[in-house]
Amino acid sequence: MKPFMDENFLLQTETAQKLYHEHAAKMPIIDYHCHLIPQMVADNKRFESIAQIWLMGDHYKWRAMRSNGVNERFCTGKDTTDWEKFEKWAETVPYTFRNPLYHWTHLELKTAFGITETLNPTNARAIYDKCNEMIANDPKFCPRGMMEHYNVKVVCTTDDPADTLEWHKIVKDDPTAKTKILPTWRPDAGMNIEAATWKAYIEKLSAVAGVEIKNFATLNEALQKRHDFFNEMGCRLSDHGIEEFYDEPYTTAEIDAIMDKALCGQMPTVEEQRKYKHAYMHEQGIMDYNAGWTQQYHMNSLRNNNTPIFEKYGADVGFDSVSDEPCAKKLNLLMNEQEKAGKLPRTILYTLNPGANYVLGTTCGNFQTEAGIPGKIQFGSGWWFCDQKNGMEKQMNALSLLGLLSRFVGMLTDSRSFLSYPRHEYFRRTLCNLLGNDVENGEIPYEEIERVEQMVEDISYNNAKNFFKF
Repeated sequence: MKPFMDENFLLQTETAQKLYHEHAAKMPIIDYHCHLIPQMVADNKRFESIAQIWLMGDHYKWRAMRSNGVNERFCTGKDTTDWEKFEKWAETVPYTFRNPLYHWTHLELKTAFGITETLNPTNARAIYDKCNEMIANDPKFCPRGMMEHYNVKVVCTTDDPADTLEWHKIVKDDPTAKTKILPTWRPDAGMNIEAATWKAYIEKLSAVAGVEIKNFATLNEALQKRHDFFNEMGCRLSDHGIEEFYDEPYTTAEIDAIMDKALCGQMPTVEEQRKYKHAYMHEQGIMDYNAGWTQQYHMNSLRNNNTPIFEKYGADVGFDSVSDEPCAKKLNLLMNEQEKAGKLPRTILYTLNPGANYVLGTTCGNFQTEAGIPGKIQFGSGWWFCDQKNGMEKQMNALSLLGLLSRFVGMLTDSRSFLSYPRHEYFRRTLCNLLGNDVENGEIPYEEIERVEQMVEDISYNNAKNFFKF
C-alpha cells in the first residue's frame, strides 16, 4: 500500500517519477488565466489568517461545505469569524475523499506550510494556529511572497475594458516585484446587451474611453482605445466567458438599430440580442488579431442558477453548472468568419462539458493554417469542474488523439486564491504519469525518452512562454 501523498503521489511508474522529479518539477509557472485581485498584489496584502487566504471567494470549497450541510453563513456570511469558517471546512474535509479538494487541500498545506497531517476536526485548531503564526511572521505568505515561493513568473488577471489598471501599473513600476502581473481583456459586460446593467456600463465605457457611444462604430472605437491601453500595460490575452456561440446573420445597420433600442432603455428581442453578440464577438477577434493577442473562449457554463442566492449574494459564489448547449456549428462559423477575413488570432478553446472534448479537439484542427505558429488554435486545459485528475486526463487524451499534445500550453489556476499554485503540480504529476505509463507500456519507445523529457518541460512552461510572448 502506498502512503498518502508521498513524493511519488500520482506517479505510478519509475519513468513517470523521473519525468516529474527531474523535469516537470523544476519548471517555473506561467499562470495565464486567474481571478486574483490585483490590488492585493500591489499592496502585498498581509492576511490575518489562513481562512482569509483559503476560503475567501473559494466557491469550490463552498459547494462542498453546502453539500455537507454547512450553513451558508459559514461560506459567504459576514457574521462569522475566520476560525468558525475554517472549523467548518475542517469538518467537511474528511467527507471529500475522491473529490479533488481533498488533494488540493493537502498539497497546499504541505507545499506552503510544511504540514503533512491530514486536516480533520481533531487537529483543526492546532493547524489553524500554526498556519496563522507562520502567516503573521513570514512575508512569504503575502501575495508576492507566495508567487515567488511557487516560482511563478507571470500571472494574468481578468479585467474589464473600463478598468483603470492602476494596481497593475504599481506592480509594473516596482523594481522589487519578481512576478509579472498582466491584465487580461474580459469584454463580456459590453456584449451582454440583455443585462439590466448594459446601458449604464456603456455610459461608463464611453466616459473612460472619451468616446460618445451611439452606434456600433463608436462602440468599437471606444473598445479599441481601451484595447490599445491594455496592450500598453502588457496585456496579451482576451477572455470571453460564454454559454454559447451565435450564428445569426446581421448587417451593420441592424446592429446600430439594436443598440439604439437598448440605449433608449428598451429590451432587444432574443434574435436581436443574438445578432448583436455575433457582431460583437467577431469584432473582438479582429482587435485581438491586430494586436497579436490570444483570444480565449470559456464555454458551456450555466451560471447563477439559484435565484434567491444570486439576489442575496451575487455572482461567483458557487451556484453554476455545466451547460449542454451545442457549440460545434456556431463556433466553427465564428472562427471561419475571422479566418476568411484573414484575422483569426491565436485562440484557446475551453469547455466545461467534457462531452464536447472531441468537438473542441477537432475544431482546433480546422484552423491550424498559419505557418510558423505551432498549435495556433489550442484545446485548453481541463477547466473549473474539469480541472481535476479525471478531467485533465480526458482533455489530454482527446488532445493527444486529435491534435498534438506536444504543443499544448499547459495548465492554469483559474483561481481567486494565492495558494492555488499546487494545481500546477497536480497537473504536471498527472501529465508525467500519462506519458510515463505510455513509455513503460511500450506505446512510446524508450529510445525517445529525451524527446518525452523535452515534451514535459515544454508543456509545463516553455510552450506557454513561447506562445504568449509576454
